[in-house]
Amino acid sequence: MRRPGLHRLRHHGARRKAVLLGVLAASVVTGVVATMMPLLAADDPATAVVADTTATTVPQDGNNAVKTTLATCPAPCDGNPRGRRDAVVEFAVTSVPAHAVNVRATLRVHAWRTAAATVTAYASRVDARAARPAPGVPGPALDALTGVRPGFNEWDVSGLVTGNGLWTVSLAQAGLDTRIYWASVEHRDAGLRPRLLVTYDVGVPPAPVVTTRPAPPSSPTTSPSRPRPSPTASATRPTVPSATPSPPVDSSGRCGAVSATLVPSCGAWWGMYAPAGPADGWDHGRAFAEVEAQVGRRFDIVHRYHDFSNTGSNGAFPDVYERQQMREGRLLFFAWESRIFASGTVLTWADVYSGRYDTTIDAVAGRIRDTGVPVFLGFDHEPEDEPAKGGDADFVRAWRHVHDRFAAAGAHNAVWVWTMMGWSGHYDRYRGLYPGDRYVDWVAYDPYNFHVCNGNRVWKSPSTTIGAFYRWLDEHGVGAGKPRMLAEFGTNFDAADRAAKQRWFEEFPAALKAHPKIKAAVYFNSAGMTSTSATCDMTMNHDTAALAGFARAGRDSYLRQPTEPATVTGR
Repeated sequence: MRRPGLHRLRHHGARRKAVLLGVLAASVVTGVVATMMPLLAADDPATAVVADTTATTVPQDGNNAVKTTLATCPAPCDGNPRGRRDAVVEFAVTSVPAHAVNVRATLRVHAWRTAAATVTAYASRVDARAARPAPGVPGPALDALTGVRPGFNEWDVSGLVTGNGLWTVSLAQAGLDTRIYWASVEHRDAGLRPRLLVTYDVGVPPAPVVTTRPAPPSSPTTSPSRPRPSPTASATRPTVPSATPSPPVDSSGRCGAVSATLVPSCGAWWGMYAPAGPADGWDHGRAFAEVEAQVGRRFDIVHRYHDFSNTGSNGAFPDVYERQQMREGRLLFFAWESRIFASGTVLTWADVYSGRYDTTIDAVAGRIRDTGVPVFLGFDHEPEDEPAKGGDADFVRAWRHVHDRFAAAGAHNAVWVWTMMGWSGHYDRYRGLYPGDRYVDWVAYDPYNFHVCNGNRVWKSPSTTIGAFYRWLDEHGVGAGKPRMLAEFGTNFDAADRAAKQRWFEEFPAALKAHPKIKAAVYFNSAGMTSTSATCDMTMNHDTAALAGFARAGRDSYLRQPTEPATVTGR
């Protein structure tokens, strides 16, 4: 999406369907005493399937990695001497603490009918993401089920799952020479998808090592002038309990540290862009606090858009609201746009790297330096959608110029976030838009499940929404080794299924866990230029059900960081 006041509809082309749905990992109960005690996840003790496929050599089976069902069958199968099919499922277990003992794992896969067959679970080396892999040589047998029943069938796979990691299981059938179908990760009903129940006992944890940051200097005594109007969120807001502080430090000893470039050692930051409007007097602090109260938690990241005016809340940032949010322990993410919001003036990248705006750049760098705390900073997010500003090489030159001015000013606490749309229609440009590893700390993109908002009726799951550009980055090595961020993300609702948006939010933490390089996700809680209508509303709180789903996502332990970032003194 675009910056405040300038959002416009994007018609994204078709993207490949991702087979990666994520992980609902078991969360660790804090305050564990020295005696052993079994633990289950607070919200959902089951880990969702990451990928699955049906292993077969039958040509007409097609792409089994994207089907809504899996199949098992022996050979011969339905009269075909080469018709063997094995169901392959893969799970990513991420939240078993280092001091866990007696790890136990139960595989649960849903079938629709009774079948007099024996189905054996094996440790597997088959690629669960492949379209039609051949059945592999079975690994060690883990458990056998004699007689399939409707509903979830279970196998003890504790012999394979010993802790955190990627674990793949194949199901092989015997005793019935016709296919049995099982629900896959693509099944519309999320409640029927394969899952892995992991339980364990916990002993005495090691002492955690935690880094913290001090509060920034006091805010200026004078308030900045009012910012220009931003896209406003929905006027009607459901009520939920007041925001609660983040939980105490994780007792696992593995989490709680933050790098100099603001990368959390575990999980991901949870952020929000919440625009202010006339109803709240353009008070950005109050607008953000209102959203936090609705969601019932404090966000890790506050996202704001600023311009090159160097005046008021639009350009003289960090402003009074942002300084207060820093003192309260939030991370600020400044999306700095080379334009003037009040007049609509668009600056060219040649204007920026020519030195014409060095006074403005230096002033902003000085204010950021003087906060004394690390902040995220992005220059001209989504530059591929800015033809009036210049070519791709001009953008790179302008980015490097701004970066170098900050370095010269001693603003080493700026953590640089390179943000693209991530649309497949621009894949051929992203290499040319990348300023280089020296100039970038995080790689970010803006994925959306627009559904009908952009004229397309495709409903994309969270994993499909975030997966395409993630895989492109992996395949092409752009920003290799850099942490990733969803600088903006969002979803519409489905007028034909009013619970779909709630489910989308509830499934989102699992999608993040299946894409572990994403270390921060920031919801864009504004309609932008998508026309709000009876079938289109991208805000997370447009109805009670959507808000409830978003609030539940925010309670997932993966998005509940137990500490605050460390001070950056130089890099």
